[in-house]
Amino acid sequence: MSMYDPEGQFFRASEEDSSDAQAMEKRNRAADSDSGLGEEFQTEIPGEGLDEDGRAWYVVHCYSGYENKVRHNLEQRIETMGMKEKIFDVVVPTEEEIEVKEGKRRTVERRVFPGYILVNMIMDEDSWYVVRNTPGVTGFVGMGNNPTPLRPEEVAQIIKRMEAEAPRIKVTFKSGERVRIVDGPFNDFRGTVSEIDMERAKVRVMVNFFGRETPVELDFLQVEKA
Repeated sequence: MSMYDPEGQFFRASEEDSSDAQAMEKRNRAADSDSGLGEEFQTEIPGEGLDEDGRAWYVVHCYSGYENKVRHNLEQRIETMGMKEKIFDVVVPTEEEIEVKEGKRRTVERRVFPGYILVNMIMDEDSWYVVRNTPGVTGFVGMGNNPTPLRPEEVAQIIKRMEAEAPRIKVTFKSGERVRIVDGPFNDFRGTVSEIDMERAKVRVMVNFFGRETPVELDFLQVEKA
């Protein structure tokens, strides 16, 4: 897999006007047709996940770490190529996450699906071509060469994660590992994780207290990896 300078030609937005860009796309498409590349797109799209007007959310694979660059490039191509009536939205799913490092808490924005973006679109040969040939895009997710739309319940689950009021807590430890307590009455004590309760965001730590191994239940944010 070849990579380009992220600030250079690979992710450079097109500065050509709409007519020039459309003409260039026609030339590229003709070249693809001659080489057989156009055969990658299949016109038989599964009906599940499609709205009444034919729009649906599709998962597009791109280079990990460049999701926002690819989104920006695709949005500019939609504008330049006049595809607003077929490609409606481009989303990089993210969620807020709290992590504890060196006894300090901080909230960070984390990509839910590194290396993927979501595109809401009406799938046909033209819209497929615009998305597929965006710099940084490596393909659609689907069965074989057939882009598969997300089911409504999958879309709802992703939106729920993105709109969650409480940030997720990043767990950097696992059962059997040594951890240090960073908050509460046992501050600075060290112990071994015996149980992790993801639903309640609680961890049970075995702490040596007065010569005895004593179980202590703590919040995730009260401990960090030793």
